[in-house]
Amino acid sequence: MQAFRAALLRFDDHGTAVFDEDGLLVIGPDAHGTPVVRAAGAWSALAGNFPGIAVEHLPDRILAPGFIDLHVHFPQTDVIGSPADGLLPWLEHYTFPHESRFAEVAHAAGMAEVFLDELLRHGVTTALAFASSHPASVDALMGAAAQRNMRLIGGKVLQDRHSPDGVRDDTEQSLIDTEALIRRWHGQKRLGYAITPRFAPSCSPAQLRGAGELAARYPDVWIQSHVAENRDEILWARELFPDARSYLAVYDDFGLMRGRAIYAHCIHFDDDDRALMRDSGAAAAVCPTSNLFLGSGFFDYEGAERVGFRHGLGSDVGGGTSFSPFHTMLAAYYVGREGQTKPGLSLAPARLWWQHTAGAAKALGLDGVVGNLQPGCEADFVVLNPRATPLLARRTGHARTVDELLFALIVLGDERVVERVHVAGVPTWPTPTIEPPRRAAA
Repeated sequence: MQAFRAALLRFDDHGTAVFDEDGLLVIGPDAHGTPVVRAAGAWSALAGNFPGIAVEHLPDRILAPGFIDLHVHFPQTDVIGSPADGLLPWLEHYTFPHESRFAEVAHAAGMAEVFLDELLRHGVTTALAFASSHPASVDALMGAAAQRNMRLIGGKVLQDRHSPDGVRDDTEQSLIDTEALIRRWHGQKRLGYAITPRFAPSCSPAQLRGAGELAARYPDVWIQSHVAENRDEILWARELFPDARSYLAVYDDFGLMRGRAIYAHCIHFDDDDRALMRDSGAAAAVCPTSNLFLGSGFFDYEGAERVGFRHGLGSDVGGGTSFSPFHTMLAAYYVGREGQTKPGLSLAPARLWWQHTAGAAKALGLDGVVGNLQPGCEADFVVLNPRATPLLARRTGHARTVDELLFALIVLGDERVVERVHVAGVPTWPTPTIEPPRRAAA
């Protein structure tokens, strides 16, 4: 068992932040040997309950759940920061040429290490990730994540039409490959598989129908795609699927709306779409840095809360501009302030943090498993330094409330705040150094 004494952030069942200025986090194996949180709370209340366990004291640090990225593109790591007029030109000129390289096993394997390094460096311990349309990209990503014992969910992109050579797949073979990948990777160590139609316009009805059949055959796998991100994309989807009530309803028509289905963006919705999300159990991955960068629009937080469907935050790298959860949370705050029907919505700092941790876990159907530091949760956590930069140290030094502290970290924080990352209880970032064995004295 391991024990850590520091400030401690976690969330209750209602999504309310629970903060102990002087807290204790105890990690130990459950009945299956999985490292989980055994106890979390105030030092004064818990310290006497664990005699004989060495405690690592981390003064002026915060222990917090590892972040969850609900939507990120593994093959777009090198696309980040590419200029374009909008979503569709950006895909044509940057994304598809880069993704075509992931047919190469060596390239995919090398980029998997870069991608996972970036996630961990920014404090992300769980991700729902798109691979490319090539099975080799999934094998590379899953294999690398398994080596690190990360909880990662990913899938091979399905795109059998309106896609250039190099990324376009074959309808029948794409479904055969998807099922083989499910059997190879889903449930191995901490891995999960996601059936991954790129977006409805890139998939034929036959491919979407096959994806829905796989989703019915494997009800515990995830589904991920894009919807209602860009107005031109919506018009295109309506032209291709004229009988569907809406763009979102296309996925429902093919059996792809259910729990464990995550749809990125969900910007241009009406209340019928919102009700379909709620009633089906699907969730939205809100990607504010990407939406602002590509000029796609603003996620309607008011509508989501009013109708009541699940949502959490994603980076959407490479359309998104940073792997950093701090940057994503800040962009979500901007969207709340400026992008609503009635501008001026102020998303509370603790709520933003919840959307990137415990709320994202709930969207994935993994609440109580990851994204929190309550007893029983898997031991993925970060050690944060609220004094990582001079200006941040000044601001956090006179924070009067938890919200002020968390908001200062959101506004002024970046990867420098993330001092350590523990995955399944093991310090994983920075990469642990192994000292050479010492020679005994002669």
